[in-house]
Amino acid sequence: MSSRLADLLKRFVGYFGVSLLGTAVDTAVLWVCSHLLFSGSYFGRNILSPTISFECAVFVNFCNSYFFVWKDRISKRSTRSFFRHYAAYNASCTGTFLLKMGLLQLVVLISGLDVVWCNLIALCFSGLVNFTMNEKVIFRKKKIRFDASHNSTGSPGLDSETQE
Repeated sequence: MSSRLADLLKRFVGYFGVSLLGTAVDTAVLWVCSHLLFSGSYFGRNILSPTISFECAVFVNFCNSYFFVWKDRISKRSTRSFFRHYAAYNASCTGTFLLKMGLLQLVVLISGLDVVWCNLIALCFSGLVNFTMNEKVIFRKKKIRFDASHNSTGSPGLDSETQE
């Protein structure tokens, strides 16, 4: 197995572990909201509850992704870096969330299953989209370029352009 494929597989396994934790948070918060807090209305149970549970899971997933799964792709750890990555991550997850909500509503409509089960089904599909966005956009690999200014001999040397 090539090192690139091994790295991708290792990262996917880490992402999957983080996603399981996020799914547990998402499911627990969704159950509390949909069954205890907003059980009296369709909007509260099927729209508001998944939105609240989503944001809780996003924060848990981002922290684990930033500090563990894609930690080697963070060139400079700072408060600014954390919040810049979080903003991009949250925007990406929001797009994925809209996909998940569409799938969730479709599965509810077709199957008649409880919203918690439909949410788990929708998460399987949207999770693959989210991994791809993390790998290729949010925590993209550092670019390597030649730069003579960093080499004392004047010959071209390697320098990395990293995202902050």
